[in-house]
Formats: sequence, C-alpha cells, structure tokens
Amino acid sequence: MSIIIFIVILLVLVLVHEFGHFFAAKRFGIRVDEFGFGFPPKLFSFKKGETEYSFNLLPIGGFVKIFGENPDEENTIGPEASRSFVNKPKYQQAIVLFAGVFANFLLAWLLFSVGFMSGLPTSVGNEPKGYSATDVHLVLVSVLANSPAEISGLRSGDKIISIQSGNDIVPEINPDTLKSFIISHPDKEINFGYLRGKDTTINIAQVIPVKKTPTENPSVGIAMDEIGTVKLPVFQALWEGLVLDWSVTKGTVIGLYKLIVEGIEGKGSFASITGPVGMVGIVGSAYQFGFVYLLSFAALISVNLAIINLIPFPALDGGRLLFLLIEKIKGSRINPKFANAANTIGFAVLIILMFFVTYHDVIKLF
Repeated sequence: MSIIIFIVILLVLVLVHEFGHFFAAKRFGIRVDEFGFGFPPKLFSFKKGETEYSFNLLPIGGFVKIFGENPDEENTIGPEASRSFVNKPKYQQAIVLFAGVFANFLLAWLLFSVGFMSGLPTSVGNEPKGYSATDVHLVLVSVLANSPAEISGLRSGDKIISIQSGNDIVPEINPDTLKSFIISHPDKEINFGYLRGKDTTINIAQVIPVKKTPTENPSVGIAMDEIGTVKLPVFQALWEGLVLDWSVTKGTVIGLYKLIVEGIEGKGSFASITGPVGMVGIVGSAYQFGFVYLLSFAALISVNLAIINLIPFPALDGGRLLFLLIEKIKGSRINPKFANAANTIGFAVLIILMFFVTYHDVIKLF
C-alpha cells in the first residue's frame, strides 16, 4: 500500500511540475509536441491539436517535449523555427523553465492550506495568532537509533499519554515534567503509555534511562514536543498555508546549502539523504497517522522538488536558466552541441547519484 501511495504522490508532483512548463509554453505560442504521463515504453496515446498525450508503462512521473528545448538545425532554422523555444525571447524562455518550479510551490501552498482547513498538526506555541491547538498530546518527534526508547519499541510520532515508574506517576505530561521524571529515575524501569497512528489501543513501552557518560544526566534517546490540531476557516487557512510554504522553502534552502557545503568540505554523508526507498517508509508512517499527515508530506516533497530543480546544474531547470543567463551576458547563443552534451552528462550524473542514494536506502533496511 505504501508503494502505491508513494507512486501516486510522485506522479502528481511531477505531472504538476511538467504542467507548469506545458502551460507557460502554450501561452507563449511555443509548440509542445508531447505531454507524457509516466515514462516509456508507451502504452497508448491520442493527439489533440498539435500535442500528443501519451500514457506510458512506468508510472513514476511524466515529461513534456517542447519544440526547440534541445537546439538542433530543425528547430533553429527550420520551417517552424518561429515557434521554437530556443528562438523565443530570453524572458519567455526563463518563464517557461521556471513555471514548473512555480507550479510545485503553488501545489505545496494548496496542500498546506487544505491541511489547515481540515486540521493541521501544529506545535503548541506556533499556532496562528488568535487560534489555539486542540487535542494536544506530547508527541515523540524523533527517536535515536539503538537508544533505550527505540529498543523498547517507541517510534517517532507516538503520542505519550501516561508515564509511570513503580508508584510514581507524572500527573501532567509535558516535555519539562517528562525530562525531570527521567532524570530522577536513573536505572529504573519507566512505563511509557502511548498511542500510535489511528490505533486507539494504549501500548506500553518499558524503558530504562541510561547515562552516556558518568557526568551526564540519564536519558532515553527521544526528542519531544506538544502537538495539537489547528483548524482554520478558508481565507485564514490560505494565508497561513502561504506562510508555512515560505517557511518550509526557507528551511529547505538552508538545509540544502549546508548539505552541499559539507559535501564540498568532505564532511557529507549519504546517511542524511533519503531516496525513493526511504520515502516509501515515510509515506507508510504518514498514511498510518492520517490523511492530513500525508498531505503535509506531499507538500514538503513538492517544495523539495522545486528547490532541487532550481540548482544550477545541467539537466535541471536551474542549469538551463544558468545557460540562459550566460547567453544574455555574452550576447550570443551557447553552442547547441555543448549545451546538449552538458545536459546529457548532467542527467547521467543525476542517475548515478540516485543509484547511490537508493543503495544506501536499501542498506539502512538491514
């Protein structure tokens, strides 16, 4: 089930991205030869106007073939050269290239807004002004690998509803009281009562706090936060969805920048990157917690897809935008053979990188 949901999410996100290119190209009178759903081999297709709409076997996204996107003799000086992407003004080319990214940002905004309309999980204290979270629980936001908490069976997303050790009980559960309770019960078994996902059955995890060093306080290896549900009216939801979209975009850019810098400095690691296999697991968890969590996850991936495509690397939209900028500065067109070769090599590098990320995803499963 998780694989099917992930494929559907990926298909929607990529098709929205490609539709952005498609829509902008059509608006500027650029010929669009094909809009593909999925990737070849082709199952069937139909033609409407000048564009072929194909349905392909591999349901992992889509593509759009824009006449003149990869310059050659036919689209630069041929009979329909005036409708070629490469012969359009630079600002129109830039808009067409950026339109896919913009479509992903718009989709994320819509998904976040729908989440707020339905009831979006929000950290207490971060609610929109004038609104309060309901159904507040202490939630585990992360669980360290091989920690006492993980060994006991606790997972990220679990709602903690009771804490007890012997006759000692925490009457009011929040991050401060739980932390104090753990510190005051070193080497003693603590029973965590928790709910997971949609299940209403109370589970019990038996955890024994440990000290990493003799001078440190005992811990169980968790990070936690009080999280409730915030439900907003339509117009407020649209505004807060836009605010959240911007916040996620800014945080993603900062995180990606740090990742690239660490890679250049030789400090990077594939352990901090999640590929398709890892995403399937995350989708499964999000689906288990509820539809709104799935919407939020899809919105996060949409933002990530947009930002990654803006990286100035050949084969990505950002790389093509960089070529446009160079052409604008030098006042002449980049040699088509060089541009096409660079994009081909860039695509090959991306495929190899994806292979290594997927390999590390699989390794993590064992």
